[in-house]
Amino acid sequence: MSMFESLAIQIVEMLIVLLAAPLLTGFVRKVKARLLRKRGPPVLQPYRDLIKLTKKEAVIAESASWLFRVIPYLVFAATWVAAALVPTFGAGLMFSWSADMIAITALLGSARFFLALAGMDVGTSFGGIGSSREMMFATLAEPAMLMIVFTLALIAGSTQLSTVAAFMLSPAVGLRVSLGLAMVGLVIVAIAENARIPVDNPATHLELTMVHEAMVLEYSGRHLAMIELSAQLKLVLYVSMIACIFVPYGLAPPGAGPRELMIGAAAYFTKLAGAGALLALFETSVAKMRVFRAPDFIGVALMLGLLATLLRFVSREM
Repeated sequence: MSMFESLAIQIVEMLIVLLAAPLLTGFVRKVKARLLRKRGPPVLQPYRDLIKLTKKEAVIAESASWLFRVIPYLVFAATWVAAALVPTFGAGLMFSWSADMIAITALLGSARFFLALAGMDVGTSFGGIGSSREMMFATLAEPAMLMIVFTLALIAGSTQLSTVAAFMLSPAVGLRVSLGLAMVGLVIVAIAENARIPVDNPATHLELTMVHEAMVLEYSGRHLAMIELSAQLKLVLYVSMIACIFVPYGLAPPGAGPRELMIGAAAYFTKLAGAGALLALFETSVAKMRVFRAPDFIGVALMLGLLATLLRFVSREM
């Protein structure tokens, strides 16, 4: 495969991730509405909302600094790069060498830092509350993520996602308790990082319960469109990461032809649909917990990551 073809496939993957982000959000909303016996918004409604926001004028507070204007683009760039690095329909692409789980975690941490900084920049009470809650959750979510990465690195021998996916497809993986614990922990981290139920409710704007919405309450217009698209990309990122690590079936091998890549793309969208349906079912089955109980929920992921690492050290077969 020539360098031009590899670059073209990599660009296609980046565009697929970008275009699939609003689609996944709309699909989850539609399935949730159907489960609640409602009609719900159209699946393509997130695209319309983003287009509408980009056409509106951005209203900026007088107390906002230049960071307030720049941060939406920084958050979008960091999230898009992190999401594009995760192998979706093919492994071993042009930039797959940089698809390291530690680097992806660092990019997401940087985006979280800037978003929390934007929430405090204007000086409103809601923004400060949302930023403080976000940082409180991050103190548990980031260590849990690192422990899960450490467990996978001990098992697969690498933190590079293409290598991990290849190992998961090999017969050497077997049945391991540590992998099961890491998967459950990663799912909990994904729910917390994306501000989904039971940690946060993305469909509400109640001041006393908002976390993510409180930080972006002062944004409007194109800036809010960037923030919303970044949140949708983050959801796709975690779904893609879970699918790449624990359900890598259908992933095209390095140097695959057009047929394998098409099969990989079909498998990827099937995984997105399955994950979206499961997320909608989970969110309609549980209630949002109180804010002071959310650290207990996220702490479970940290404990599962620690237990998975300890099991790996105790026995190589676990």
